[in-house]
Amino acid sequence: MTRNSCLAAALAIATLAAPATADLKLPRISPDSKVTQTVGLTDLTVTYSRPGVKGRTVWGDLVPYDKEWRTGANNATTFTTSDTIQFGGKTLPAGKYGLATVPGKDEWTVILNSVSDVWGTVYDPSKDILRVQVKPQPAPYREWLWIGFDDIGPVAKDNINLVCNTASLVIHWENLRVAVPIEVEVTKRTLAACRAAIAEAKADDWRTPFNAARYTFQNEVGLDEGKAWLDKSLGMQKAYSNLTLLARWQMKDGKKNEAIATAKQAIAAGQASKDKVDTTEAEKLLADWTGKAPGKKS
Repeated sequence: MTRNSCLAAALAIATLAAPATADLKLPRISPDSKVTQTVGLTDLTVTYSRPGVKGRTVWGDLVPYDKEWRTGANNATTFTTSDTIQFGGKTLPAGKYGLATVPGKDEWTVILNSVSDVWGTVYDPSKDILRVQVKPQPAPYREWLWIGFDDIGPVAKDNINLVCNTASLVIHWENLRVAVPIEVEVTKRTLAACRAAIAEAKADDWRTPFNAARYTFQNEVGLDEGKAWLDKSLGMQKAYSNLTLLARWQMKDGKKNEAIATAKQAIAAGQASKDKVDTTEAEKLLADWTGKAPGKKS
């Protein structure tokens, strides 16, 4: 037998002798969890494993104070953002990061590290991207560690139509909660998306410029550009929705008589539509502006 034949035979025997391993997935004591939240146009995701309290003392014991903690169990906890954001007041580029913390009695340090694919307590401080300090707060008891997103809302709390551009990354376990404020950029990205969509829209697509115009009106951004988009929509088709928006716009600009006339036109367009159109919004506007109950002729 040649030398090559001997090697081939030895490899074959070794292959047969090696025990076969199946891709066996077993339940974990600390189950995996993944939470994704869209804020504005940005997707935020946290992936982690959830240990339970199980009668133990967590803070200062199971999780020591003033030492790096993987902030979960099993694999490293990861935080992913699809766009550049403000994380705890610091700029964080889009990407996937390992998330760790240093819990303290009066202050926590939340860490984002460039290494995200590690197991257990492996952690290299030289790879840190940023660190932010947050204050722990008392919270209702929670048996299983929870990491997710809360405090979602717009900067201006008094306008219910404003899109959300803020949130908090929240860590909540046992009787303690910490939250890192997050802010995303919405206006520039949305206006750019509106421009692109309108440029690519079909010649008879009146809804796309209408939707873009409605966004600018509701959020009070890019109003000159938004009004031009509304005019473009109306130039293609005068429908209940874009006429109602025009009436609102005219009233906002102090053109009450024009707004009333346009609201009537919107109601007529809705009633004449082949589709079932709910004209309640325009009817209520008209009633408010004329002081007459909805349904009464003027």
